[in-house]
Amino acid sequence: MRHRKAGKELGRNPSHRRAMLRNMVTSLLKHEQIETTDVKAKAVRPVAEKMITLAKRGDLHARRQALAYIQDKETTHRL
Repeated sequence: MRHRKAGKELGRNPSHRRAMLRNMVTSLLKHEQIETTDVKAKAVRPVAEKMITLAKRGDLHARRQALAYIQDKETTHRL
């Protein structure tokens, strides 16, 4: 049983999964759309929404948090 197990594993180890989500969020924010599977899209949505929320805050700490996750300065400024 999956009691209290948050998120999907997506058939990857934790470091690969984190890197994949970071890349997908960066691509989504850069190109405004991505082509992927439904399960991956559902996994990316909360992370992308968190980045948008950080952008709405707009203070220095939020910018640095977004830049630490996105790792593309132009995309972060655009966000």
